[in-house]
Amino acid sequence: MKITRRDLLLAGAAISASSVVSGPSALAAGPELKLGVVGVLSGPAAQWGLALKGAAEFAAAEANRDGLVKIDGAPCQVSVVAIDSKYTAEGAAAAANTLAGQGVKFIIGPIGSPELTGLKPIAKRNSMLVMGNGYAKDALGPQWPLVFHVGPGPSGWADPIIKIAKQKFGIKSVVLVAPNDQGGTDIASVDADAYKKNGIAATEEYYQRGTTNFAPIVTRIMNAKPEAVDLASSPPGDAGIMVKQLRQAGFEGPIGRLGGPGYGEISRVAGGDAVLKDFYWYEPVLVDEKVQLIADEYKKLFGTERPENNLFFQWVSGTRMVLKAIAKAATITETEKVAQALRALPVDDPNVGSGHWIGKEFFGINQELSFPFGVGLVTDGKLQPIVPVEAATGK
Repeated sequence: MKITRRDLLLAGAAISASSVVSGPSALAAGPELKLGVVGVLSGPAAQWGLALKGAAEFAAAEANRDGLVKIDGAPCQVSVVAIDSKYTAEGAAAAANTLAGQGVKFIIGPIGSPELTGLKPIAKRNSMLVMGNGYAKDALGPQWPLVFHVGPGPSGWADPIIKIAKQKFGIKSVVLVAPNDQGGTDIASVDADAYKKNGIAATEEYYQRGTTNFAPIVTRIMNAKPEAVDLASSPPGDAGIMVKQLRQAGFEGPIGRLGGPGYGEISRVAGGDAVLKDFYWYEPVLVDEKVQLIADEYKKLFGTERPENNLFFQWVSGTRMVLKAIAKAATITETEKVAQALRALPVDDPNVGSGHWIGKEFFGINQELSFPFGVGLVTDGKLQPIVPVEAATGK
């Protein structure tokens, strides 16, 4: 079998649920550390999962190249096992069971609230440490001591984004639109509360995940006559379709998306920035020159561009934190010991910057990474520079 440069760097990373790839024997001096990746790799939200998978692969390659994780003085061979969760609780639970069967103790992901809800009981039963996402109101908690958040949910960043949008666009009323599962309702409802706290009247509309015909919901929005529409945590593909249909129906107001990045895909599906017109969104990482170095390094390592969605950078910093904790705890099996080490680490990344551990006020446990973030803006059909915002404190 021909071993490529990518194989050597990943040492068997990025394998699927149906195959196992062993690293070259020359790299097997130390124990193998498997990172499980559980994320949506198909469908309209696939962009998020591909960013997650690419980030874990990058962090694994980086660790292998630099010998960052050592056990008893021997560098670990870090590999990645990636499984498509299908963005469902059942898919994530099945993925967690598969990973447990392979002896995986550390999971990067999942992304959405339904996935995290399905995965957590399996992970707890098998003492698996999870660095996940998902903005559900019960995503974290003292009852889940081995579950960490790669970044804040809307309780951390919705308020400052809404303040900027209100100042920029003069919004007085908004309709929020999201899927009618936990991945939608738990985000849109928190966003709605934040709008109301800023003096903006807010109502919520929900649709069945998987819907392709948004005409009925667009009609209801137009009849409600809001000044703004917020697509919350709707997948980028869905959001792009709704933006296009809203503009075709004559909606002229600003459109927000307080549920994650995806501007590029939304703009593409909608028909370009001229169709977006006035648009604002949560950008989890402020992509400056230092952050861009991650993308440059990714291209050097893999010979291709990094995944498009900017969640990639957030997952890189989160995966790096897990690997640092494993190295500090000096174990690849004792997840409680690694969790203790992770909690004690300063929130710091050489590219993304410094931040805080938050979550106590909202979740009852400080296990949520909070780094500086940004607010994306398109005004009058023209993309604007990202507005920098300091790391959320959770207060």
